[in-house]
Amino acid sequence: MSSDTPLALSARTPAMRQYIQDLLLEICRIDTTPRADLDSLRLAEDAVFQVLEREASSFALPGFRSQRKPIRPEIQQHPFYSRPYYAISQQRKTITAADAYGGRCNLLFFVGGEAPGPAVNAHIDVVQPYIPPRVEDGIVYGRGACDDKGPVVALMAALKLIGEHCRATGAVLHRGITAMLVIDEEMGGNGSLSLAIDRELKKRYENLLVLECTGSRLHPGNRGALWYKLEANVPAGSLNCFEASAFIVEEMEKEGRALRAESDHELFPHRPVQTCHGIIGPFGEHPSRINGRVDFAICFASPLANAQRVNRLITDVIEFAVAEYVGVYGDKTKVMDSTGKPKVDHHYDLVPGPDGFVVQIHGSTGHMGSILQNDCAITKMASIVRAILRSRAAIESAAGARMTMNLLGQESTDSLVMEGGQGFLPTHDMPQVMRRITAAVHRGARNYARFIGADDSGIEQAFRVSFEKLHNAAFAGRPDSPEMLCAIDAAKSAGIWQDQPIRGWDVSCDSRIFACEYPQMTVLTGGPGQLVHAHSDNEQCRIDDIAGFADFLAHYLMRLAGTISQITGKASVNG
Repeated sequence: MSSDTPLALSARTPAMRQYIQDLLLEICRIDTTPRADLDSLRLAEDAVFQVLEREASSFALPGFRSQRKPIRPEIQQHPFYSRPYYAISQQRKTITAADAYGGRCNLLFFVGGEAPGPAVNAHIDVVQPYIPPRVEDGIVYGRGACDDKGPVVALMAALKLIGEHCRATGAVLHRGITAMLVIDEEMGGNGSLSLAIDRELKKRYENLLVLECTGSRLHPGNRGALWYKLEANVPAGSLNCFEASAFIVEEMEKEGRALRAESDHELFPHRPVQTCHGIIGPFGEHPSRINGRVDFAICFASPLANAQRVNRLITDVIEFAVAEYVGVYGDKTKVMDSTGKPKVDHHYDLVPGPDGFVVQIHGSTGHMGSILQNDCAITKMASIVRAILRSRAAIESAAGARMTMNLLGQESTDSLVMEGGQGFLPTHDMPQVMRRITAAVHRGARNYARFIGADDSGIEQAFRVSFEKLHNAAFAGRPDSPEMLCAIDAAKSAGIWQDQPIRGWDVSCDSRIFACEYPQMTVLTGGPGQLVHAHSDNEQCRIDDIAGFADFLAHYLMRLAGTISQITGKASVNG
């Protein structure tokens, strides 16, 4: 197929662009964020699937059938299983896979012949918080617009194109196409895991393309990721867990930079190894969503003798800390976002409070894979807290009173919960990264204890690190596999090929589940939308990008499935 075939042109007609826009808005209006109310979540997933079933059944695809596939409870025994943390509540302290996924399912579409062919995978779940969709100037904004409902719509548009092409030419598909619409990718991939371990389903496909917001680039490998959870609990009055977190973050950041320096891999020469802190106490929504706001209090044991002088001194200390921070991470008040406004309007506010001051730290949110383009408020907060602690004596002298710090909204400084993620490449395995993250946490807590002259024994028991949520292996496939070469050819036919070296993707996704379950199978990752917008408050996807990728996807699937003309009886492409 050349780029001037009817198939290529039809992906970019006003009618197709309108179809893409309307369908994306429709499914983005359905809130599929994770939540403890499983009945509500089940209904939301069902609502999206009903829309997709309605559309697919209208495409007149050859050999089409759909199937809702229940989530298999035996995934709980698999090493890739991620505990569905969102289902935990005050009333429900633990939950089994059978209970979490009872009545819930993935959606499958089967098209074409019985011979095994290509498969495509995309997920319908999104991260919190939910943001209603809107459209402006050919761009759909809202939660899920690029991660991952935009790619879902690209798949639906591609199937629509294939149906139109087969009707117009009389062609039938020699091999079968399998479309997987899955749940629970964002929390660890349990939806895809249920399909990956289904050996009967595997007989229907021999390669896989996972749709994610890669900027329409195609990747034969992904970096890995682990989500950590730190639960700190110390004897009353022994250590201030919030203050300790500043030293813990420092050591975790150092360990992350060390992992990055060691990560020498030919598919990842850009070394996409990120350290992300998503949640601290009541601040933050998701482990892999960069934290955008943290507030903490500087409290004094008695009224300030000279509040203005203390204010100036604390401001000077914070300004010094911010200068140190931006020296390492860059100054995002000088970087513009897609709206032309600064990523961060200003770094902090110092607000007088009843017992001292409240420090409000501002950052910019987004997917952990875009952390270099964004600004983590937790990391910035840690730099400021360490600077204030180093200047404690001077501040207390000016205040004439003893100073303490605590996280706003946190009842006690004797406990704290933090969550975040660490990216890594195929140069490191998961157990090694787990050990190093844990050691960094304990090293930071011990540094704090020694800094304040406290006993550092029992640190390992007091600062407990776990990895019960997402734990994704890194993988690297062949950049010259037949499927990758086919994808490049299809991308050229669709006019979206970017003539750049083939690289692994900077992010972890469900690709790694299938790549690790079937090491001999080619697994690629690609899709419309920019990673920098995923998980952000400004999530968005261009309709033109979705249309272009739908064009590519139709070419790619038809090449791998092969077509046989009912008119001439001749096979084409890979038939």
